[in-house]
Amino acid sequence: MSRLVLVIDDEASIRQSLTGALGDEGYRVNVAASGKEGLDAIRAERPDVVLLDIWMPEMDGLETLRLIKAEWPDLLVVMMSGHGNIETAVRATKLGAFDFVEKPLSLERILVLLQNATSVQDLARENRALRRQVQKARTLVGESPQMKQIQELIRRVAPTTGSVLITGENGTGKELVAHGIHALSPRYNKPFIEVNCAAIPEELIESELFGHERGAFTGATQLRRGKFDLANGGTLFLDEIGDMSMKTQAKILRILQEQKFERVGGAQTISVDVRVVAATNKDLKAEIQKGGFREDLFYRLNVIPFVIPPLRERREDIPVLANHFLKEFCAAHGRPSRELAPEALSMLGSYSWPGNVRELRNLIERLVILAPDSEAHQPISAASLLGHLKDEALTAVLEPEAVAGSQARNLRDARQEFEKEFILRTLRELDWNISKAAQVLGIERSHLHRKIKSYGIEGRD
Repeated sequence: MSRLVLVIDDEASIRQSLTGALGDEGYRVNVAASGKEGLDAIRAERPDVVLLDIWMPEMDGLETLRLIKAEWPDLLVVMMSGHGNIETAVRATKLGAFDFVEKPLSLERILVLLQNATSVQDLARENRALRRQVQKARTLVGESPQMKQIQELIRRVAPTTGSVLITGENGTGKELVAHGIHALSPRYNKPFIEVNCAAIPEELIESELFGHERGAFTGATQLRRGKFDLANGGTLFLDEIGDMSMKTQAKILRILQEQKFERVGGAQTISVDVRVVAATNKDLKAEIQKGGFREDLFYRLNVIPFVIPPLRERREDIPVLANHFLKEFCAAHGRPSRELAPEALSMLGSYSWPGNVRELRNLIERLVILAPDSEAHQPISAASLLGHLKDEALTAVLEPEAVAGSQARNLRDARQEFEKEFILRTLRELDWNISKAAQVLGIERSHLHRKIKSYGIEGRD
């Protein structure tokens, strides 16, 4: 579909000449003789680019530009003028003009500007599409009451400017909560800057957060903007804030209170507008008692607290998450769509997940990548999970009568009983095909032979 250009100019000759010339180049062209007509034309059919004359009676081009940007901030506008000067060009740029061209118009110059403008539009569309994809991947998944409560809290908190403190075990999704707050806030189109406070050496953390001036220390060969500076207008996510030194905590407290800071080695005060979202897996109240965290900073951060429960406390989310990740990774790695067998879901549901959602996500990706081609269209079985999960998950797929009649004296015996039963069941299902059973169980053929011998399993019982 050809691009639509709107020409707003009070000179009929300009409108006619541009209509003909641009039409010959494959553009569709609408025209308007005044600023008011131009605004009406945009409302009727939004163009891709506007060519707008500055000097017009009643409503001049600068006022028209201001009104266009107020209603359609992403619309690209190229200003045209036969009496151009630097001051006018600067004013137009400040109001949001894409570019400025002088009359008499050069068709070659106009075509270059239109090509540049449409390229910018295409990049902006791609950027928005990528943002939607990234945001979709970062969406909190879960149907448990706890997750629904967190999702509702995000919706309520996001439009505000209050500081947020997110606590929870590693892998529970604290970063996803931070992204969700930013995405639903008025700052969504501004930077989201992440800092892992635990990963930055103590001697570099201040430079990382606040930036430094040239010559501030050995190796500082040029000015560097810090994370607070880069996040201006947006959101700064301070992950693992419980690992931050007391000295840096004092500076963070000042920024939260005043929205001002100085770079390392600098004397100039820099003002910023940053919303801080912090996260930690530590008990900060306990850290305060031990003298490892500032009490005043805790209360300044903890304006809006989020507590993310571990996966073991919301087991109803496990099948939802597992199927979500399975769909995601099958698509990402070009594998056929698969599902999880009921026994596999039962095993996943009985596991304690010390690594929480991150551990589950990594497990599903591993299963998708390592699955033999022969299993590409089959459900993921409980056998495929054997060796990936710890003992407490294994009893989930034991038959009730096997559990009731178990003679196991301890966890080790129970595991061996299960393993023997599981290998035997797998061999029966595969008509005693040792090679295929080894593939399904995820072990070497020789290893399976040794297990069959050690458990006294006889062929084709």
